[in-house]
Amino acid sequence: MVSQRSLAIDTEKTTRTTYVLGTELTVNLNRCAPPFSKSFSIKCGPNVNHKVTPPAKDRSGLYPLTPNSVLLVTMDAVSETANDSKLSVRYYGEKSESLGDAVLHLTAVEISLDVDADRDGVVEKNNPNKGSWKWGPNGHGAVLLVNCDSETTYKKSVDSENDTIDKVSDLQDMSKMILRTNGPAELPEGYKLTMHISKTTSGSVRVFRPRTNAKKDTMKHKLLNLFLKDYIMVVGPDALAQEVPYLGGKTELQFFVEGLRFPDKDFNGLISINLSLLEPCGKGFPETPIFTDTVVFHVSPWIMTPNTLKPLEVYVCSTNNNYSFLKSIKNLVEKSGYKLNICFEYMNRGDRWMQDEIEFGYIDAPHHHFPVVLDSPRDGALQDFPIESILGPDFGYVTRDASNGEVSSLDSFGNLEVSPPVTVNGKSYPLGRIIIGVAFPTATHGRNMTQVVQEFLWAQKVQEPIALYSDWLYVGHVDEFMTFVPAPDRKKFRLLLASPDAGYKVFKGLQKKGHGEAEMFSGLPEAISVNKLLSNKKLQDENRYVQNCIDWNRVVLKKELGLDDEDIIDLPILFKVLEEKNCSRAVAYYPDMVNMIVLGDQLGVPKPFGPTVNGRCALETEVCSLLEPLGLKCTFIDDFAPYHKLLGEVHCGSNVLREPSSFKWWNLEL
Repeated sequence: MVSQRSLAIDTEKTTRTTYVLGTELTVNLNRCAPPFSKSFSIKCGPNVNHKVTPPAKDRSGLYPLTPNSVLLVTMDAVSETANDSKLSVRYYGEKSESLGDAVLHLTAVEISLDVDADRDGVVEKNNPNKGSWKWGPNGHGAVLLVNCDSETTYKKSVDSENDTIDKVSDLQDMSKMILRTNGPAELPEGYKLTMHISKTTSGSVRVFRPRTNAKKDTMKHKLLNLFLKDYIMVVGPDALAQEVPYLGGKTELQFFVEGLRFPDKDFNGLISINLSLLEPCGKGFPETPIFTDTVVFHVSPWIMTPNTLKPLEVYVCSTNNNYSFLKSIKNLVEKSGYKLNICFEYMNRGDRWMQDEIEFGYIDAPHHHFPVVLDSPRDGALQDFPIESILGPDFGYVTRDASNGEVSSLDSFGNLEVSPPVTVNGKSYPLGRIIIGVAFPTATHGRNMTQVVQEFLWAQKVQEPIALYSDWLYVGHVDEFMTFVPAPDRKKFRLLLASPDAGYKVFKGLQKKGHGEAEMFSGLPEAISVNKLLSNKKLQDENRYVQNCIDWNRVVLKKELGLDDEDIIDLPILFKVLEEKNCSRAVAYYPDMVNMIVLGDQLGVPKPFGPTVNGRCALETEVCSLLEPLGLKCTFIDDFAPYHKLLGEVHCGSNVLREPSSFKWWNLEL
């Protein structure tokens, strides 16, 4: 739709205005007419087009003046000098006598504030959809990254906390925006261009531009500008509006747009930036906007990476008692061909739970993407690691702090997972769905993930979360009873669930085959025969309760992920219940094999220390028989002393940075 602007003309003085190509000036001729006017005629220069409504002329060739007589004015080309185009309206009385001429002098300019609205990595000129956002492969609207990495390596902080640009490389994290203008060397006196944002937008964005005049710079100055990093902030948290230079002729002025915050409960991710042409109204009066061009950005959400994406780097802690574990992880990672990052004890200060402290994800735009670590509010002894060792150039950081300072075990990120891509009842989730654990809906004193983190996760939109019941566990993390592994068929993955029923089936099968005296935990103080384990009625009751809890989650996962029973594999794992004052919660009875690390087709599985039959652990044999047909290879890692006894396993003590998805989040149909 063509942008229109109303204009008043006057028979007592010449009216001067600036016209923006592509718009339309409307003049109410009756309102501007001298008293007793009955008709009018129009004369204009070659660059000015006019149209009158109603269009009918009388016999003398004049337009009859009616209460609804409107003049529409457009122009085809920009002016060479200010006020070089003219139009005049002559008014006539009842006897066709002239009552006066209203003269209009016009300066035509071309103004376009441009962004990459079609998301192809190029800032195209005057895209008709640049002022709105639409999801989907046929959608439109520019994409903005939160500038949450750090170009510095000393006294690090995220770049968005700095209102200056310290390194030219920082510009890569920003989205380009171009002001394209064409017209005379200078605007008419008193006219100016202003960029402005709303107060509600100001906390979410900054816009920078080169300080020097791009048109008049010599090549030497341009190089100096590049190396001096001489950029100024135009608008942002402390500046809602600022004049920007009109360079004259056919020129482009480049801006760099910086995202400051992720979508959240109070921010839908949409940002509007406006460029207005202001017209002087006379001494002592403020200028008025006569043309505004608006562009819209959507901030990239934070996106988690599922186990089915390619690993890049494995993170694990070194502690005073996990040497053997660390060696096994190192061998597995080297065999898989990935990079290993070890957090040593001077940094982790004995906190070995790498999975609980952080979650890896990424942000993505057509021009750039980089990983972003989400730091949990648990703030254990590992709390400095994400900033000191991960945050850096092209590696971002984000966190959410519980405002009341109250966090529970459910705020650790073993309680935050994401599914592979799924389709549910015809609705596609090509980036998967986030999974968190909470208290049972009917619980009155249950633990929950803190609200600010939940709100952050829901606000990202592109991986619609699923809430499972995990408060029945002593630690309370979803990774204690579920994980995903890649598969060559069906949905290209399998959901692995811990299953006490599957565990008892293995042990009863051993007993039936005459292996009742074979021992769990052989050689350890916890050693127990299969017969004695099966005779423990209390343990059976506890596992019946655990199976009920897992089955409740199984139903939810099948519904929310569109799974059939064939998409789920039950791993034989038993639990025991720890008694507390107000409630009882479960922990794994032996190392929890579902709590594994997934590196492509290589799985690092907690060694269960099951009964040995024919020289091999019966539990390992069972798990291999379930997973190896999928092309997966199991490496069983001894985590008993340094992790299992501390109520965690391999997955709890490790973390994996993975490649981003090839699917572009803005192509989602929402």
